[in-house]
Amino acid sequence: MSVSVPLERQSQPVTNEFPAHEWAMVDAPEEHGLSADVRQKVDAMLEGLPTTSFMAVANGRALYTYGDVSEVSYLASTRKSILSMLMGKAVAEGKIDLNLTMADLDIDEDHGLLPIEKTATLHDLLISSSGVYHQPGSPGSNTKNIPKRGSKKPGAYFHYNNWDFNALGAAFEQLTGRNVFKAFEEDFAGPMSMQDFDPSRQRMMGYEGASRYLAYHFFLSARDMARLGLTMVRNGHWRDEQIVPADWVAESTRIHVPADKMNESEKSRIAGYSYLWWIPVVTKDTPEWEGASVAAGHFGQFILCMPALDMVFVNRRAIPDDLAIARNDGSFKEELPAVTMENFLGVADQFIKAKLGTR
Repeated sequence: MSVSVPLERQSQPVTNEFPAHEWAMVDAPEEHGLSADVRQKVDAMLEGLPTTSFMAVANGRALYTYGDVSEVSYLASTRKSILSMLMGKAVAEGKIDLNLTMADLDIDEDHGLLPIEKTATLHDLLISSSGVYHQPGSPGSNTKNIPKRGSKKPGAYFHYNNWDFNALGAAFEQLTGRNVFKAFEEDFAGPMSMQDFDPSRQRMMGYEGASRYLAYHFFLSARDMARLGLTMVRNGHWRDEQIVPADWVAESTRIHVPADKMNESEKSRIAGYSYLWWIPVVTKDTPEWEGASVAAGHFGQFILCMPALDMVFVNRRAIPDDLAIARNDGSFKEELPAVTMENFLGVADQFIKAKLGTR
């Protein structure tokens, strides 16, 4: 199963292998560097974190699993990268024009958006740079140093604000005539043969009265999240079908907001932000990170896509439904132990170094 992969984004899948309804396991883990020593070290690292499940995929097969990868739970902000994937087809078909403004779409709030805020485009929202600082309808935004409303030109200043992401969901539904969750079921869950997807678990959640636009929250398992990651790694392919347009995969995972233009505090391994994806740092000494992207959600929900290695990594810190739902109506204040981006990438590093050691 060992495959030599050029360290660049592939125009076609590196292998033809995709999981059927069940994931196949890698036949010879040692060919990917997964020795007993590496496995023991990874086990120990994960046991020291509040991780509830973890999955590593190599060449379309499960290389390593930890915990119950079938457990379905709240994705938090990982939902945003999924919306980015869904938008690709609609953009390619001309149903979504990223130059449309909030005024064009008649997107407004009960107390009104400011004239300058109404000039924000869908592109501005995709890169979290709308300049709209209206209170969002769900938690999870950067609540520090929020600019004064009307003080920033749309597209010019990055501020991680759920208003942008929630309004994008509303715009998707308006322009495509499709419910976000139904689109996911038809475009992804069905074609990818997701094992644990339950349409009844997906839901809109948020604060009452804060905004017209609530959050479209997904509840998925680690092994189904890995299917999403594999699609991105394979340049939008799933078997013989182009699930996400290849041009969109490239455009949605290139840096649109470099790290030095971001006002985030934790970005030591992040080079920038794209269309709802975080982009890791690549150096001349780490070409294996070329084309990589990360979907990240609060408490420790992650998907790392590494096309140069044909690998995917997923981490879950499962949040019970009752706590997830309470958090999103504003009544859940307690912060649970979380897995950070640095924690997650540190575990993934063990597999990456082991893989590179086999070359």
